[in-house]
Amino acid sequence: MGKVYEQIDDRIRDFLMAQRVFFVATAPTDPGGHVNLSPKGLTDSFAVLSPHRVAYYEYGGSGIETVAHLRDNGRIVLMVCAFDGPPKIFRLHGHGEAVLADDPRAAELITHFPAPPLVGLRSIVVIDVTRVSDSCGYGVPLMSYEGDRDLLVQFWDHKTPEQREHYQATRNAHSIDGAPVFAER
Repeated sequence: MGKVYEQIDDRIRDFLMAQRVFFVATAPTDPGGHVNLSPKGLTDSFAVLSPHRVAYYEYGGSGIETVAHLRDNGRIVLMVCAFDGPPKIFRLHGHGEAVLADDPRAAELITHFPAPPLVGLRSIVVIDVTRVSDSCGYGVPLMSYEGDRDLLVQFWDHKTPEQREHYQATRNAHSIDGAPVFAER
């Protein structure tokens, strides 16, 4: 039976920090819009900021749905599953904000992570957690970790700053539902 917790305590924090992958779900306000679910990983890309606040590095990629949905309504849920060890799933519901990498607040947020970001950081997603819950992970398969893929780093490392900016302006300017993401820029 699942349980709801008042906050992210030390035991929950240790569990969250030990996992290699987590999943992020968001949805636009428009009921006709697309729900988004994204896997996230890369070592040291997640941080627990306080008992009611977490953050993760959000790297540029093929889409920008999470950032678009956060700008629309802020609703977000993270799901963290154990793929090894005892079966357990935690969900962190809350309201988030994507703090862009060039925002002055990003430098202070980075100090809370186990390591600095890799090349290609687009934003740091900060979530004010309003609900912490767990459930069994009995149906989650056992899998072993072999290492992080380096393809995302290679992708961004081979681009000049101008090419990175162009990619974002042309490939990440709108959500798949057509919502502008960086309207104020």
